[in-house]
Amino acid sequence: MEEYKKRIVKTIQYIDTNLDADLSLEKIAEISAYSPFHFHRIFKLITGETLQSYITRKKIEKSAFYLAVHKEKGIKDIYFDLGFSNHSVFSKTFKKYYGIPPSEFRRSAPPRFHKILQTQSKNGQVDTVFGQYICTIENLLNWTKMNLKIEIKELPEMQLAAVMSLGIADVEPSYNILIDWAGKKHLFPRENVKMISVYHESFKVTPPDKVRIHACMLLDEKLESTEGEVFSETIDAGKYIVGSGEVTLNDFEQCWVSLFLWMNEHHYSMRKEFPFEIYHSNFKEHPEGKMMVDFCIPVL
Repeated sequence: MEEYKKRIVKTIQYIDTNLDADLSLEKIAEISAYSPFHFHRIFKLITGETLQSYITRKKIEKSAFYLAVHKEKGIKDIYFDLGFSNHSVFSKTFKKYYGIPPSEFRRSAPPRFHKILQTQSKNGQVDTVFGQYICTIENLLNWTKMNLKIEIKELPEMQLAAVMSLGIADVEPSYNILIDWAGKKHLFPRENVKMISVYHESFKVTPPDKVRIHACMLLDEKLESTEGEVFSETIDAGKYIVGSGEVTLNDFEQCWVSLFLWMNEHHYSMRKEFPFEIYHSNFKEHPEGKMMVDFCIPVL
């Protein structure tokens, strides 16, 4: 628990005191001691914002402080110091947050603006912000303990029948195609049939409507040839972090972030194979929309 607190506080402090420096995902991830892939998801879950949105907001808030307090400082100097490329970009972004252009904000800022900020700071504004983030981490960890059983397992090779989908919205139609095919082959419905989603791309680098996800069914033997949209896929045998629990679809993001946090804290590295989910029940058949799922990350 203390390690999570140290990392998030260190990262937020670094951003807030280095708004004029290199704040790329790679640099911030290095500060936090997470890989860029994992840090992106963790940061958004904890702060409720993407890294870039958080940085932009903090820059605009700092520019508002300079506009109100340092009247002698030119607007151009302010936005250049904070890394904005030109007045148009700065003004448009500023107006998005405060509803008025920077010049109008400067004219209308109350004389006591500086004292108000000082009072907020003395009252523990910064500590309160950190406390909110730490509380989020603690809530996540407590939720994980209550809802996920995390283990290291050696999983066997798995032969799958697969249908490709592009984006989350296309996953259910892909499963419908797969089930229709399996029904004609007398492979569905059958006892203990396992459906598996394999993630071939990351939501970090690929738009949600373009992420490639394979809707799959576990087979007893390898599918020898492609049949329409159904093709063969193999999950290699090996070591996996497996988080198992009964969750809703809305819990999936928390589950994945929890596993990535666990992986980093226990010093495992992800293999080049793809992460996947194994479904042991159907959420449509549960009164609360829950399903038994194994979330699997291939590790070294």
